Amino acid sequence: MRIVLKIGTSTLTYPSGRLNIRHVEALVKVISDLKNAGHEVILVSSGAIALGIGKLRLRERPSDIPTKQAAAAIGQCELMYIYDRLFSQFDHSIAQILLTADDVGHEERKTNFENTMERLLELGVIPVVNENDTVATAEIRVGDNDTLGAITACSVHADLLVLFSDIDGLFTDDPRRNPEAKQITEVREITPEIEALGGGAGSKNGTGGMITKLKAAKIVTENGSDMVIANGNAPETLYDIVEGKPVGTRFVGKREKS
Repeated sequence: MRIVLKIGTSTLTYPSGRLNIRHVEALVKVISDLKNAGHEVILVSSGAIALGIGKLRLRERPSDIPTKQAAAAIGQCELMYIYDRLFSQFDHSIAQILLTADDVGHEERKTNFENTMERLLELGVIPVVNENDTVATAEIRVGDNDTLGAITACSVHADLLVLFSDIDGLFTDDPRRNPEAKQITEVREITPEIEALGGGAGSKNGTGGMITKLKAAKIVTENGSDMVIANGNAPETLYDIVEGKPVGTRFVGKREKS
């Protein structure tokens, strides 16, 4: 199975921006084991800006673009160093792929991206994809890594996109405010009613939320792939997700009728 795993900032870091070592080490171990079992895994990893903020010891997420880009430049080095060191322990190599919207919107550059990804996977490498926040501006931003995960999944013809975040899945209402909210385990069609369940932004260090996750689901399911939203606090659930067991919320891709 070819899997794209998007890891949210809230899964990788504490609210301070400092690395959540336990979560990251557990994630790397599970991903490495899935690789050993014969699966292909692509990471779409958030966390660069948050790690940069933590390393700079800033009290809050900067609001101006130059400081955000500086934090991203610092944090991206830290992020890749951590991944390289941890995956090396399990004898797996990684590669860094930084993109802007122009890279996937321009036909020739998109083809180059797809060819590079295919070759990396053939070589047994784990690509780590992130938006190039150090140069991206409003005009050339994808904007969030849920959407970037969906674009990546479609580009590499993935079987499955998994969005790991700090939420358990899609609910009938916001479970943080309404204890009566029920989790939706499977979605076969993204109707206006499903879209209306999208809330606001995500955590203070992230850029996503349920709205961006539903947007990603629409992209990948239209392309025929499944997508799962699940809580990244228990990385071992990735085994169950890959096996098709009910974890989080699964959006079923549209299949061509034979």
